[in-house]
Amino acid sequence: MVSSSIQSGNTTRASLVLVIGGMMWGLYWIPVRFFYDLGLTGPWPGIAMYSSALLVLVPLVWHKRHTLAAQWWDLMISGMFTGAAFSLYSISLVYTEVVRSILLFYLTPIWGTILGVVFLKERIGIGRIIGLLCGIGGLFVVLGDAGGLPWPKNLGDWLALASGMCWALGTLGLYRTNSISLSGQVLSFVLGAMVLSLIGLVFLPGPIRPDIAGTDTLRILVFVLLSALYVLPMIFMTIWPATKLSPARVGILLMSEVVVGLASAAALSGEPFGLRELLGATLIVSAAALEIIRE
Repeated sequence: MVSSSIQSGNTTRASLVLVIGGMMWGLYWIPVRFFYDLGLTGPWPGIAMYSSALLVLVPLVWHKRHTLAAQWWDLMISGMFTGAAFSLYSISLVYTEVVRSILLFYLTPIWGTILGVVFLKERIGIGRIIGLLCGIGGLFVVLGDAGGLPWPKNLGDWLALASGMCWALGTLGLYRTNSISLSGQVLSFVLGAMVLSLIGLVFLPGPIRPDIAGTDTLRILVFVLLSALYVLPMIFMTIWPATKLSPARVGILLMSEVVVGLASAAALSGEPFGLRELLGATLIVSAAALEIIRE
């Protein structure tokens, strides 16, 4: 009985932390677009922020280097997918609207539920079915322009969709390797994102070198270094809960990003936020709420 209560408390705590982390992700488009406006196009906003995060992380995990080296395979697998999700999502924010990028990513619960059933032998109860229907319904409402299907329409849309698939795979890896230290998981996350972003320089349209001619390079460098103060707490508040919760639950709870992302995009970027967006966001948040109270 005591063990069950502790487990329930840990699940609730991890769920709440993840909801807060998701809300931070809802504002992540702001630094991405900020660096883009400074001349860092394509994958470069992400590369700049990952570099800053690594400068802070490496000293923190240096004393664990031998342990992490022994766990390199598990770290590589989880980091490759979670990092890819982070990288692809960051890049998608450059190539499509913030609203579309956020919501296409949030097909994640579908992939997470499939993975949970196949690999974790999870049973899909009525609560999760209702939550999924609310989440998917919200996506259809927001992206179904003029009654159309929420289908990717440009490169950014496809990258956002792919990022959600990678995140579902990555959270499965985190859940199955939760014995690895949190700082090690975060390091692999950031390294994976860096590698995928560097690969993206070769394949994505746009200049390989950022166009920052005529700008204050020192000013950009200061902002890049400061970005770690936002990016690292956000990642820690995403990775730790993902080691405690199933992939489907993680995907649904992260939908807290949707409300913050839609509202901030409407207020600060001029992107639309009308009745349709409000209804869609309400459905998606309902999915997260149902997942929280399900257990």
